[in-house]
Amino acid sequence: MSTTYRLGVLEGDGIGPEIVPSSVEIATAAVTAAGASIDWVTLPLGASAIETHGTPVPDETRTALADLDGWYLGPHDSVSYPEPHKSALNPSGTLRKHFQLFANIRPAKSFPGARAVCDSADLVIVRENTEGFYADRNTFAGTGEFMPTENTAIMLGIITREATERVARVAFDLARSRRKKVTIVHKANVLKLTTGLFRTVCQEVAQEYPDVTVDDFHIDAMTVHLVRRAQDFDVIVTENMFGDILSDLAGEISGSLGTAPSINASDTTAMAQASHGSAPDIAGQNIANPVAMILSGAMLFEWLGAQHGDAAIGRAGKIIEAGVAATIESGVSTRDLGGSASTSKFTSAVVKAIRNGAGQN
Repeated sequence: MSTTYRLGVLEGDGIGPEIVPSSVEIATAAVTAAGASIDWVTLPLGASAIETHGTPVPDETRTALADLDGWYLGPHDSVSYPEPHKSALNPSGTLRKHFQLFANIRPAKSFPGARAVCDSADLVIVRENTEGFYADRNTFAGTGEFMPTENTAIMLGIITREATERVARVAFDLARSRRKKVTIVHKANVLKLTTGLFRTVCQEVAQEYPDVTVDDFHIDAMTVHLVRRAQDFDVIVTENMFGDILSDLAGEISGSLGTAPSINASDTTAMAQASHGSAPDIAGQNIANPVAMILSGAMLFEWLGAQHGDAAIGRAGKIIEAGVAATIESGVSTRDLGGSASTSKFTSAVVKAIRNGAGQN
């Protein structure tokens, strides 16, 4: 019998209150089809939490999340928050840092029927999530950025052996379940000590995985390789900022950022989070593409299945993926993918595909 998992629901801002409920509705159908069980726990976060709790990430939310198996995080629009919240670490960064969600895992897979630059892309970017060239994740207190004079700004960029080893193992373990190839991305020809250490440690970890093929590229060359031959890559591992840039590029190559899912994981918990932003310009219009959020939930279920040895919850993730793929292939999609379906119509179509047996053969 599958475990009952308790998962948080944090809708966030902008289109979050549309795409997160869509994802939960589809996940509930998939969980039922797979014979698994979920208890959903709705928690405050974002602009609405500022109004009700005086902060975008209330203490009660952090406390509750610590007792859950994982959660769905909707997009945030922190640039629109009032000060001092606008200048503080955003909700996503706050939760990643607080829970040490060190691995950001972002697949880029082309969908039949979607408008992809590369119709056969199927890769995963594993991004180190706690340090590197994102200064706000490098310090115990403060952002890691400072200005010694009004005309000089300095940002910390930190690479450590410990953080690199643990994210490298995530990448190599993932490669073993896929096509057994890892590409290390760095800039060791110029940033010799920092990204040089990242490359070296990843290569050392590779010795523990003799069955996995390894290569490496500089970040500038890697952008060209992704555009020209995305289909040749399997698992890409890199530092924080490089991973952020490459995953957005890969998402667009495979169809749209609207289809780009991700999870942020530690050894004990994971957060499902779409790679795109909150799209406030289309919020409330029932036209947002929920695919990235839906598939982020599927990734969370597959992660839970692997962590807990639970075939049922892992199968629910596969059912979600199959339902989305079947729906898009049938010609039902939102306008950013060339279709005309509303968010709610697309959601209903995926639920129907799941109830009709998608992914359950």
